[in-house]
Amino acid sequence: MKVYNKKTECHSVFAPLGASNHSTYEREKNDFYATDPKALELLLEIEGFSHFVWECACGKGHLSEVLKKYGHDVKSSDLIDRGYVGTIVQDFFSITKEDVQKDCARDIITNPPYSRGIDFVKHSLDISEDGTKIAMFLKVQFLEGQARRKLFEEHPPKIIYVSSGRLLCARNGDFQDFKSSAIAYAWYIWEKGYTGDTVIKWFN
Repeated sequence: MKVYNKKTECHSVFAPLGASNHSTYEREKNDFYATDPKALELLLEIEGFSHFVWECACGKGHLSEVLKKYGHDVKSSDLIDRGYVGTIVQDFFSITKEDVQKDCARDIITNPPYSRGIDFVKHSLDISEDGTKIAMFLKVQFLEGQARRKLFEEHPPKIIYVSSGRLLCARNGDFQDFKSSAIAYAWYIWEKGYTGDTVIKWFN
């Protein structure tokens, strides 16, 4: 006779969804989940960005390398040096608008730590000039929640590209250990100063 175990059954339901409190794997300490380069390659085929781009959570450089391949001048930074050559070790939230103006105005493209997704979006908007594009690779579930609804109402994305096929984010960048995904992702694109309605499209 099968014994019903509420904890086990609940875990089996939520694990495929990638919910942070119901994962098969213990969450990586700093929420480092590298993005499949294909995700950015597909985006760059349909969305244009400035020549100058900032990857502010570069990890092991998966997205930075794609941007370079497509001819962009890339600034790569992260809170932690994960071995990617050229990484500037800095706390993204310590950067001010004045710092950005002294450096170089850049579009921002990244896969932020999901637990700080809202913070990354808000800070990116705060330090950017009007017209700057900000692209964040986040779960489709990012659309949910009262706090994120407030964010979307105050700062509507210009466009959201929902991936029709599943794309991978690998814990610690170890793609060999992650061959499939049950999580749906999207690229959320903000343009500083945009006040219109959000357009939703599909890719992949």
